[in-house]
Amino acid sequence: MRHWFRDHHFQSLLRNTGYLAGSKAIAAIAGLATLAFAGRSLGVLMFGVLVLITSYAKAASGLSKFQSWQLVVRYSGQVLAGGDPAQFKNATSFALGLDLLSGIGGMIIAIALLPLIGSWFGIEDQYLFLAIFYCLLLPTMGAATANGVLRSLDRFDLISWQSTTYPTIRAILCGFAWLNGASFETFVLIWLVTDLGGDLYMWFLAWRELRRRQLLEGIWPTLRPDGLPGAWKFAIHVNFNASLITAWGPLARLVIGGLVGPAGAALYRIASSLADSAQKPSDMLAKTFYPEIVRMDLASKKPWKLMLRGTVLATVIGLFFIALLLAAGRPLIEFLFGAEFLPAYPALIILMIAPLLGIISFPLPSMLLALDRPAGPVKARLAGTITYFAIVAPLAWRFGVEGAAAAFVFGNVVLVAALVWQVRTEHRRVRGP
Repeated sequence: MRHWFRDHHFQSLLRNTGYLAGSKAIAAIAGLATLAFAGRSLGVLMFGVLVLITSYAKAASGLSKFQSWQLVVRYSGQVLAGGDPAQFKNATSFALGLDLLSGIGGMIIAIALLPLIGSWFGIEDQYLFLAIFYCLLLPTMGAATANGVLRSLDRFDLISWQSTTYPTIRAILCGFAWLNGASFETFVLIWLVTDLGGDLYMWFLAWRELRRRQLLEGIWPTLRPDGLPGAWKFAIHVNFNASLITAWGPLARLVIGGLVGPAGAALYRIASSLADSAQKPSDMLAKTFYPEIVRMDLASKKPWKLMLRGTVLATVIGLFFIALLLAAGRPLIEFLFGAEFLPAYPALIILMIAPLLGIISFPLPSMLLALDRPAGPVKARLAGTITYFAIVAPLAWRFGVEGAAAAFVFGNVVLVAALVWQVRTEHRRVRGP
């Protein structure tokens, strides 16, 4: 394996992942502290209501946003390396236009629908005003252009700094709220202020970097992708894929709230948060993997070797965290959240299968996007999502939170199988049998 580390692409992957790893570790600790403070302060039921309010806004954002960072990276990777900023500016301008369209449109629709469908997901009438107020975040919550700009400019250090700052501030504020016996409304306000602050800080960092490199001139929101062949098709595919991803996160929590109530949503949130922590290494590698391979020739061996090496690295690290959580999950839940949240542990055991699947498959969506097959991840995730929603209700009604966790795992099995089949087919096409 020693020769792996002489590959400059692998070195770049490790360096950029290292920037994100330190910040994600801090953010993960801060996130668990935040959930612990909120859970101990509010109890299972009201913590579940908080989860449902924030999940509704995140679900609305996920369903409407275009994941514009992928568009910026897709059309900027090679041209920036060649010293031509024109296409980068066009891609950034188009991404800004999409962010404005999806953010404002998503906010209007989400607020209009909330009084009609909020009760379906366990958001009772007395909490509708707070949920509507939280939806005002949607224009900044769904804007990802700034993230794409920093990735394209290889400033993962700034992304890591931003992703550390706001969860840390949220944890500190929640700690003060816990010590002072703060109200439910105070915790909602803390979530809102820190979400907004984190989003605005990311935009400031991107603006500052563009100004430093004298790239600001000519960047202006537009829905005309001049000089970006296939941009609308790519954006729509990525948007649809992002919508499907949302079905597995905030939308799933809303559905679970409707099926088993706010308390069940709270338990599921705790179990899924701990399970997700085991997948963080592969998530970080995925974020740095895509910008790296779009600069490479997919017909050569190098990107495929990088994919395999990244998978091995993520698997080794991820298995360590999975084993740790399996051994210490129950006492960890009791220590952080209290005995009231111990029913989340059986769901955690089931959900631990999902990060293992994610670790194995993390490079596959990026490979399909780099191969100009944006429909590939969409088809795979659609198959998994259909499977998940087809079985989540009967399993949740029969087995409660554990049934919802099992449905999530079954859906992931279908998703990963579809990704593996497509990447194998593409490999044969570009590299031969």
